Amino acid sequence: MKTVLIWLLLCLIWGTTWIFIKIGLDDLPPISFAAARFLLAVAILFVVIRVQKIPMPKTAKQWRLIALTGVLQFSINYSMVFWSEQYITSGLAAVLQAMITVFGLILAWIFLPNERITRLKVFAVAMGIVGVGVIFYDQLSVQSFMAFLGCLGVVIGSYAAAQASILVKAKGGAIHPAALVFCQMLCGLPAIIVYSLIAEGNPLTFHWTWKAVGCVLYLTIAGTIAAFWLYYWLLGKIESTKAMMISLVTPLLAVVIGAITIGETLPPQTGLGGLLIIGSIGLIVFRKRRLQPQMNTDQHG
Repeated sequence: MKTVLIWLLLCLIWGTTWIFIKIGLDDLPPISFAAARFLLAVAILFVVIRVQKIPMPKTAKQWRLIALTGVLQFSINYSMVFWSEQYITSGLAAVLQAMITVFGLILAWIFLPNERITRLKVFAVAMGIVGVGVIFYDQLSVQSFMAFLGCLGVVIGSYAAAQASILVKAKGGAIHPAALVFCQMLCGLPAIIVYSLIAEGNPLTFHWTWKAVGCVLYLTIAGTIAAFWLYYWLLGKIESTKAMMISLVTPLLAVVIGAITIGETLPPQTGLGGLLIIGSIGLIVFRKRRLQPQMNTDQHG
């Protein structure tokens, strides 16, 4: 029951991050926006780790894993998402981001021997992606070369996020989730910061409205610290495919939340797409079966 609640909570958190990114981009350039979010998260996590005396990674093998997954998850994935949303609709970004489940399914087959590709998994993942596509079918056109590059960027980011999750599940079980996400950001942030300074300039000159600050705070505390802490805990308890199915639910929640909070038009096909997504989740996530976690999470606490 605890894993189900955490899974649902993560859907809710990541379902709301899209709208905060969209609102924040009204005032802040994309890569600097991402850098501000993660820098603040690093500062807060540093205090939490010191106060709670959470053990840090100690071996070279752990740090190599952290460096690789940090670059994949933060340098590549998030910078691609933030950058791409300048050129493509949030709906198209959501559909392409759902490719995380496809990459995750294939990578789990390669890196996690106990997680095999089955017909049911393939069918459920395909159903979920079709559901996301149905919701946003009127936003799927690509009308410029930059929009095409934006699509490519989101797909690259989706692969990077899936690869990071699979590697963490396969090899990161001995690392506390808070220490893991903290150290990943330490490794992944330098590239983002350097690029943002070169391409977007001095952050002190940006339009730091209260709205922008609020978006950064929400994305830092809820969308980064809480979400990744919970996600890495969850990844140690359930199959990676089940964990990554969250990426199919977040677009559905995003359009509903956008309609409720800022008056965005709710597509009339949302109901049909939502049913397909819920059906796919039911086939994989809530189907009763014995779980065999790949990660050793005894040290997570």
